[in-house]
Amino acid sequence: MASGPRRQVGPAAVPGHVRSRYRRILRFAARHLAAVWWYELLLPRIGLARVAERTRPARMQRFARRFHALAVELGGLMIKVGQFLSSRLDVLPPEITEELQGLQDEVPPVAFPAIRALASSDLGFPLDEVFAVFVEEPLAAASLGQAHRARLLHADAEVAGVKDVVVKVQRPGIEAIVAVDLAALRKVGGWLSHFRIVADRADMPSLVEEFAQTSLEEIDYLHEAASAERFAADFAGDVRVHVPRPAWERCTRRVLTLEDVTAIKITDTDALRAAGIDPSEVAPVFASVMFDQLFTNGFFHADPHPGNIFVTPTPPGSGGHPWKLTFIDFGMMGEVTPSTRSGLRKLLIAAAARDGKGLVAAIRDVGVLVPSADTVELERAMTHLFARFGGMGFAELREVDPREFRDFAEEFGEVVRSLPFQLPENFLLIIRAMSLTSGVCSSLDERFNLWDSVEPYAARLLREEGGNIVQDAARQVAGAAGLALRLPQRVDDLITRIGEGSVSVANPRLERQVARLDRTARRTASAVVFAALLIAGAMVRADDSVLGTVLMAASAVPLLHGAWVGRRSR
Repeated sequence: MASGPRRQVGPAAVPGHVRSRYRRILRFAARHLAAVWWYELLLPRIGLARVAERTRPARMQRFARRFHALAVELGGLMIKVGQFLSSRLDVLPPEITEELQGLQDEVPPVAFPAIRALASSDLGFPLDEVFAVFVEEPLAAASLGQAHRARLLHADAEVAGVKDVVVKVQRPGIEAIVAVDLAALRKVGGWLSHFRIVADRADMPSLVEEFAQTSLEEIDYLHEAASAERFAADFAGDVRVHVPRPAWERCTRRVLTLEDVTAIKITDTDALRAAGIDPSEVAPVFASVMFDQLFTNGFFHADPHPGNIFVTPTPPGSGGHPWKLTFIDFGMMGEVTPSTRSGLRKLLIAAAARDGKGLVAAIRDVGVLVPSADTVELERAMTHLFARFGGMGFAELREVDPREFRDFAEEFGEVVRSLPFQLPENFLLIIRAMSLTSGVCSSLDERFNLWDSVEPYAARLLREEGGNIVQDAARQVAGAAGLALRLPQRVDDLITRIGEGSVSVANPRLERQVARLDRTARRTASAVVFAALLIAGAMVRADDSVLGTVLMAASAVPLLHGAWVGRRSR
């Protein structure tokens, strides 16, 4: 958890009216969904896509600022939603991600008397009878709880095997707040499922339920303690990783007591160098440990932001690795099913081999592409992408002429948008973990090249799966045999599709002619809508001057559209 400012808030700061909080979240969502509908769906349909594109950066920034303010004021799961948005550097514009970065740091701590009352109630004794020392000043504050340093009594320390601990205490009343926030998010998810552009890509109600399950697990500290033990078991014997031990005798559902493992924050490069640790050596180790979680163990830390990972120097002469990665905060953990893990391993191997076709096949196996998708153009796009940008680090990519990226995006963007991508269940946390991993590695070393970590890891996966030359040749023979066996059926399917008239053939010249006809049709439609609005406004104005004026003013939109389309067609 990240440190918060010194301002104190008590239970009175928690909204007293559940219904009011619920309505505020829904009003915010409805307002911005309406704006998205207007700019991103309606304006492009009437030929004003350039207006939407020109205003998009400013609109995204306004949305992020307003959400930032709402999240800080309401707290609860709104902070978690903001954190997720800030980590989606892959799909969200910087106007959103930059504004929401550091949102966690603005969570104010709860006043200590409220923390003491809750912890004493859950543990069954006053704090001074349970701990030898309990520091009132919070070590860190987060949206769902806050942490304090403490020292166990001698008897408890002997049982737990640790003396100095960190005690995480749930925010008073947070369970009710989480319930309200989840109800509001379920409502918003239902609204989003009616947007075809969203529904075609993701099952929003399912994603909200995945988020809900993770959030409910986060406020169950017994579950977090068990997750910490399971994570430690996965890395037992791995000299690169350290995990704090829970003091089970002092853990409840709302109070968590863990070994104090505070060390150097992973992105504090100055402190790392002062300790004789090269930050550029930390990045590939961190990436490899995260790969192990996702592609081998199937149980992974889904919130690996810099505040949750320390670098702990090992004592001189202790042997083994000179430092360890110490993970904390196991409230947000994810599991990868065996089938998804197999698809992810194939994806990693294909990416390391710069195999565009294999990458697309792996994406399909993972479930990101629906089985019926025609992927020929996507395979070509990926092959081109690997040929030009494959193997480049972040620093090298920054030196590429931006016009190259723009040309590539224009050439293949429409191909990608036209394909039936979808976001499978249980994928939300995988994306978050990989996004944060990439961000931490690049902050440790701006020249960090993810390919340098991917390639040896993929080679190891191949060795583990018996990927030697003989087996690879056997797979190719088996694949060729399978193709030969399937060929008669595929020919029969092709003949059937030709007979039904469902075979599509790309013809750029024909597409341009169709586009001209489409512009003409749009211009005619705009003229009809303009006339209808103008006449309707004139007729209504006699009885309702406000509505009539609005309709007449609105007629200017299709009029401008018609003029614009006509100018373009010439």
